[in-house]
This record gives sequence, structure tokens and C-alpha cells, in this order.
Amino acid sequence: MITAGIDVGSLSTKVVIMQNGRELGNSLILTMPDSESSAKTALEKALQHLKMSRCDIDHIIGTGYGRINIPFVNGTVTEISCHARGAQALNSRVRTILDIGGQDCKAIRCDEKGKVVNFVMNDKCAAGTGRYLERIATTINYSLEELGPRSLLGVNKNLPISNTCAVFAEGDILKLIRRGKDINDILAGAFDSLVRRIRNLLDRVGIEELLCISGGVAKNVGIVKRLEINLGMKAFLAPEPQLVGAYGAALIALDRLKAKKAKHEIHVANV
Repeated sequence: MITAGIDVGSLSTKVVIMQNGRELGNSLILTMPDSESSAKTALEKALQHLKMSRCDIDHIIGTGYGRINIPFVNGTVTEISCHARGAQALNSRVRTILDIGGQDCKAIRCDEKGKVVNFVMNDKCAAGTGRYLERIATTINYSLEELGPRSLLGVNKNLPISNTCAVFAEGDILKLIRRGKDINDILAGAFDSLVRRIRNLLDRVGIEELLCISGGVAKNVGIVKRLEINLGMKAFLAPEPQLVGAYGAALIALDRLKAKKAKHEIHVANV
């Protein structure tokens, strides 16, 4: 049984293709202006690499904020359920998932089967998301990749940066730059601010080990290390943190195929 999960996020679109629950291939592209084009392009990229066509796939599940605008999928599932399913499948010890996306941040707790037990979500402000980091990078004219390592090189006391609003944080950073403060210290303060906001979400959902961090921000060493120190625990990171949702969607597609097959077999047996 060949299944696929398509996760259309605000910044990137991800695809994972599986055969009987084993990953065959994947793709990750920047999200285009419309969700359908993003999903088609990402899927075709993954299929091309595998020398397969869409008709080879038995079931496709769409997830992410753009899932409702993918007409060719067989079903849709929330990204919360997909991240829980994917993270727990990647590491059976995972019970808490922190997914930091481009426009929202989600804290999720799951059981030993990857079923969602509780979740909280911040989607009101960019202050707890990848957009926050993008605004910081633009403000100080650095690349996103530079921010994490530099934030760990602060030499003085971390400087106070707003964690209630990305716009306020940007203003704080500009003021500190004008006052001649060290950029690394400014970044340390901004990252500490982001971690405090994230910690509040995790406290609300209830933290249970093992913690998995997913999403693009999971690649930021400054955020991950600060969270691990703040929580006093080591986090689990998938080989490609941005694929966790698509991975879970592909597994849920397999679950649905198996359920459909079992239902058919029962029907045949009763005929």
C-alpha cells in the first residue's frame, strides 16, 4: 500500500511518500501563492525522484493550513493530529510535541499510540513563531541561519526584548542597536524572550517526556539549546523536523486504507 501525506504550511509545503509505513521519499518546497499549486508541485517533485506517478498512490491525506484547498487528496486531517502521529511514530517515547511553524506555535500532548490528548495553540501574534525570527533577521540584516549560533555567543547580560509582539520586539532591538549594544547580546535577549513565550504554551498543555520539537524553528540551535536548558531535558529532533506533519499524514492515510480493507473483508465474509 502506497500512501502520501501533503502538509501545506504558511511558508513551506512538505510531502512524504510511504510504502506500507516505510518512507520511500519526500520533498520540501516554499509555499506558493495558492495551496493547490504548492501541493501539486511538491508531490510531483517527490514522485519524479522516485520515478512514480500519482496513480501509483493508493491514498493521500492533506494537512496544514492549506489542506482544504487541495482538491486531489482523499481526505484531510488537522496538522495537530498529524504532528502527534508522526512524532510518536518516529520515536515511540515521544509524549509532548512542540511544533513551531511560520505563523503559529502548537504544544501537543499525545498517548503511546500518537493520539492527541491535549493541545494549545498560539496563532494570534507572530511573537512565538518563525515570523518572529524572520523579522529579527531583517532588522539586523543577518541571515536566519546566523541567528541561532550568534545568540549563543552573548558576552554580557542578556538584554530585555518584548515577547508579547513581534513589532514591539523589533522596536526594542532597534533601540538597543542605537544604544550601541552588542548584536550577539541582543539576539540572546530576543531568543530568551521567545523561549519564555514557548515555555508558557508547554506549561499550559503539560510537559511529559519525551519532547519532540518539529517545524523549521527546530533547526535553530539557539532556540533548541535554550529550551533544553529551560526544561532540564533533552529534546528529540527528527532527521528533517519540517517533515513530521507530512510523515504523520502519510501514516494516517495507511491507517485509513487498512480500516477500509478490513471493513471490506468483513462485508465479503458476511455475504
